[in-house]
Amino acid sequence: MTEANQRPELPDHLSIDARSPFHNRAVFEHDIGIRFNGKDRNDVEEYCISEGWVKVPAGKTLDRKGQPLLIKLKGQVEAFYR
Repeated sequence: MTEANQRPELPDHLSIDARSPFHNRAVFEHDIGIRFNGKDRNDVEEYCISEGWVKVPAGKTLDRKGQPLLIKLKGQVEAFYR
């Protein structure tokens, strides 16, 4: 069995936050890459391929719970295993 067969299929909507309903622990056991508008991004917190958006931190700004404040960017999203 090859390594590609052991990887779960990448979901349409995925979040890094473990509290999110879109968090999938099995996917994060492998290295994932996100390409947004043709450029590889390393700071993506959440993405949705079908709706065409990613959420990234807005600098060093934190919300009242101490989590990074996220902004939504719209464009072409592609997720892949590295």
